[in-house]
Amino acid sequence: MNEVKMNDDKILVSIQCLVYNHEPYLRQCLDGFVMQKTNFRFEAIVHDDASTDGSAAIIREYAEKYPDIIKPIYETENQYSKHDGSLTRIMNAACRGKYVAMCEGDDYWIDPLKLQKQVDFLECNPDYSMTCGRTILYSESKGKNIGENRCRHKTTTLRPKDIILKGGEYISTASILYRKNILEIYPTYCTNCYVGDYPLQIFCAMQGKVYYFDTKMCAYRTQNPNSWCGKMFNGKFTPQSEMKRKTLLNMLYNFSVHYQEYRSIFLSRLFFSLNINIPINKKDRKEYERFYKDYIKIFSLPWRLDFKIRKILPFPILRFYRKITNILLFHKYI
Repeated sequence: MNEVKMNDDKILVSIQCLVYNHEPYLRQCLDGFVMQKTNFRFEAIVHDDASTDGSAAIIREYAEKYPDIIKPIYETENQYSKHDGSLTRIMNAACRGKYVAMCEGDDYWIDPLKLQKQVDFLECNPDYSMTCGRTILYSESKGKNIGENRCRHKTTTLRPKDIILKGGEYISTASILYRKNILEIYPTYCTNCYVGDYPLQIFCAMQGKVYYFDTKMCAYRTQNPNSWCGKMFNGKFTPQSEMKRKTLLNMLYNFSVHYQEYRSIFLSRLFFSLNINIPINKKDRKEYERFYKDYIKIFSLPWRLDFKIRKILPFPILRFYRKITNILLFHKYI
């Protein structure tokens, strides 16, 4: 292990914590930061995105109590709603660490040695770009743990194929720690994507190896009305929502161009993302096909056939068809 003395002024890890109306959960999140036991200095960049509840007051309280750790940013205008990459730029500019960890304000860490374990591994393994870990799933509506998110049932190196195909929920964002220097070449098709964690995970997998700790490190709060990831789409076709989704498809397509070794895998995920989101309403289905005609042109035969089937089936049968294909054919994507 490469020892880092506590009296060294250098910040080794920066934690990125995005907060918006997380007042009921925020103390638990911040407690997970300040309880970390490390032999190096770390900071938590806690960004309040113009919350309308008491989140900012809680951040101020912790910043006063733990000034060496909690570094607040208070916005008067919501940055996330701009969808122009400003939030990512603000957070990355504020981070001083060699490594970056992530945890949104409604999630929390449960392992006081999380950062130490991850940093020790990356310090000794320069060919790895990112680490992640096992995550508890906490149901906000039920008030209890309802399961776990486990990439594998052992501590091991993750396959890039799985990171691409299984989508952004394969790796829990709250468990991530990665090398900050990879962001020096971070492409715009990643920063322009309406989601931030999935393209980051893919890019880390393209720049090095990804290591998974099969130990419980953190908790992800599900069924939370204030969750960042649950707000985007209601299943109805609108040009506004589809423009956001298109940034995800553009990201996958550009990865397929720049990383030819994984081209077919990126395209498979792109095709899957299009097919599973075909609207229920027949009128919306026509608009959907028109909107994505350029992507549909490059469909391989099996995906084209699946698309046609989904497009013509009435909803009750389509719902059954989706269940069957998910079980028999598309289990590797979900």
